[in-house]
Amino acid sequence: MQLSEWETQFENKMATIATSDDPAHDLLHFKRVVQLAKKIGKEENAQLEVIIPAAWLHDFVIVPKDSPLRSRASKLSAEGAIEFLSLIQYPAEFYPAIAHAIEGHSFSANIEVTTLEAQIVQDADRLDGLGAIGIARCFATAGLLKRAFYADHDPFCAIRAPDDAQFTIDHFYKKLFKTAETLKTKAGKAEGLRRIEIMKNYLAALETEIL
Repeated sequence: MQLSEWETQFENKMATIATSDDPAHDLLHFKRVVQLAKKIGKEENAQLEVIIPAAWLHDFVIVPKDSPLRSRASKLSAEGAIEFLSLIQYPAEFYPAIAHAIEGHSFSANIEVTTLEAQIVQDADRLDGLGAIGIARCFATAGLLKRAFYADHDPFCAIRAPDDAQFTIDHFYKKLFKTAETLKTKAGKAEGLRRIEIMKNYLAALETEIL
């Protein structure tokens, strides 16, 4: 079977898992991550047989951001993904590499990625949290968590520590800007810098409207 035929099965499966209940993790998120992973994978001459299923299935088990199980989400996803791949008889030789890429993509899991393919999947997922789409996803999550957009006093964390449990804009400073520093591949780093500039420009525009 061609990889493109396998990919149709991956997408169809994720369409049953990713719902519009969480716009930050709907099917469009998975499509963007896959697209990015393919692009970087081709530039880095990596193994698409690992990257494509790992990118599609990276959040096979979706755990809410505020769940106590959050740190185990990528491990649960890897286990579920391999079970699914086994069920559809995807070549077993790729399972260990796919599982590592899925487990390693998550911030919360804090797993060091040791393969190029895992680095690419991690970069692709993290890049989707940056730039214009990253801003949209951040505020979508804020709505689900009923979190304020910004702090009335010092909205841009000039003299206080960021508290993204309370304020959405604080998440830019506490996590998102630091995300670009964690990107592993050359192509990922370049795209990360471009997206960070978009976010900084957004904050500069926001400042003119709220201060």
